[in-house]
Amino acid sequence: MAVFKIEGGHHLSGEVIPQGAKNEALQILCAVLLTDQEVIIHNIPDIRDVNKLIVILKNLGVRIEKLAKGSYSFHSDNLNLAYLEGEQFKQEGSGLRGSIMIVGPLLGRFGKGYIPRPGGDKIGRRRLDTHFEGFIKLGADFRYNKEERFYGVEAPNGLSGTSMLLEEASVTGTANIIMAAVLAKGKTTIYNAACEPYIQQLCKMLIAMGAKIQGVGSNLITIEGVTSLNGCTHRILPDMIEIGSWIGLAAMTQSEITIKNVSWENLGLIPTTFRKLGITLEKRGDDIYVPPHTNGYEVQSFIDGSIMNISDAPWPGFTPDLLSIVLVVATQARGSVLIHQKMFESRLFFVDKLIDMGAKIILCDPHRATIIGHDFKSTLKATTMTSPDIRAGISLLIAALSAKGTSTIHNIEQIDRGYENIDERLRALGAKITRIE
Repeated sequence: MAVFKIEGGHHLSGEVIPQGAKNEALQILCAVLLTDQEVIIHNIPDIRDVNKLIVILKNLGVRIEKLAKGSYSFHSDNLNLAYLEGEQFKQEGSGLRGSIMIVGPLLGRFGKGYIPRPGGDKIGRRRLDTHFEGFIKLGADFRYNKEERFYGVEAPNGLSGTSMLLEEASVTGTANIIMAAVLAKGKTTIYNAACEPYIQQLCKMLIAMGAKIQGVGSNLITIEGVTSLNGCTHRILPDMIEIGSWIGLAAMTQSEITIKNVSWENLGLIPTTFRKLGITLEKRGDDIYVPPHTNGYEVQSFIDGSIMNISDAPWPGFTPDLLSIVLVVATQARGSVLIHQKMFESRLFFVDKLIDMGAKIILCDPHRATIIGHDFKSTLKATTMTSPDIRAGISLLIAALSAKGTSTIHNIEQIDRGYENIDERLRALGAKITRIE
């Protein structure tokens, strides 16, 4: 396994172009299975999770051609569905949680879909019930092989539109159900649907392919099923989580960074939340300019003077994927903040490494942590640590870049799952970081 060696304490400067959105890419790539015609996708990020899914699609029989950096052509006209029940797929699919989203399009188009119990981040229990309950309501039969940890859904007579209320506004669950419903017979309504920009992008792509979808951007999606879909060309949004990571890194290292072409209209509460920590962000066209915070940044308080509380929520609330970044940035703020991670019970356990580095953090319970900022009066100390998941990994990397001394981060494959060539891009800004295989 590779490790990062990071010499911290350096101020960075320059411009960065955010990669394509990981969470959108996983949905969009699965949607190519809905048609036998050519689908061209631009701005695909070159990261481990996305590349794993591309391999799964290729092994499933999708003809894939790389057109340019980040641009691919997909033809799903001669699929090998037997691959789904073989040992190779059980190995490959179980290592990628996003592989669950191939089930919806395969079920809608071919009347059957299979998936091994998927892996992914170890951030707590992440139920798949929303996916399969939606498929069952559309008329599919469900089976689960407990010994082999293998799920299957079948609808030999096709799917039928229905009305459903989702128990939770699951992003991947909503995407999966939408992809199944666009080829179902009749009308489907999905209430309490996730409405993240990535879901909106998926719907826009499906509409371009000939799907009939209304309510895009709301939590009530209405779908009128069609018999087939056409090909299309689609461009993936910039990754809002990576954009937030660059903002946090700039503030924490007191660096001057411009983040290019961020698609401001799709950032939601991200700029507002960082401003609550006292971080200055300037909108320059479609770019974000973060000036060097040489005098630090001060956490705001609520109107009644109580401690600032930052928590996650489904869109349009603040994304849970950036709470780890906000937490580490708060360690050098002026003031205190309570971080409340509502959605995953294990995502805050990485803070013990920050405490080892000298951060003042009180872990109240698995969901809440109070951070008392140093105001740069004392720096974090370098240490050796291991990346437990994608977002904690990038947070530890930001901490190491601000710390005094040389830190080592193990298990950086976790970071590579979500961030494209992160060490090369950091070196271009002046960071002292080395990848050791």
